[in-house]
Amino acid sequence: MTTAHPEFLVACLCAAWCGTCRDYRAGFDALAARFPEARFLWLDVEDDAELLDDYEVETFPTLLIQRHETVLFFGAMLPHHDLLQRTLESFHAQTPDESRHYAHADSLRRSWQNERNLRRALAERSEPGAR
Repeated sequence: MTTAHPEFLVACLCAAWCGTCRDYRAGFDALAARFPEARFLWLDVEDDAELLDDYEVETFPTLLIQRHETVLFFGAMLPHHDLLQRTLESFHAQTPDESRHYAHADSLRRSWQNERNLRRALAERSEPGAR
């Protein structure tokens, strides 16, 4: 059962013109059905430019995985659904404390916490008066 604020957020940052993205979509949607406790988002870098302009997406598909406010993964992933599935299973197996430790274990992941927090960006976008 999905809640308004599920524990995990999984976003695919893509482009409608990208053939790889179009091919990846069905499998991404199938994984969403396998992980009903997570919120899966398909975001187009052009259609959602106001939200994603600062995310510097250079390769498709680019995935972002968050556990509550903790960004666990941001980057390109080979378009093989089994890779995403194993990554999600690995993060699900962690305790919240283990996830926080993982997210702060190196400077790149630490930078994601402020620069790539998609939940925060979505909340700001939906607030009245947000740009």
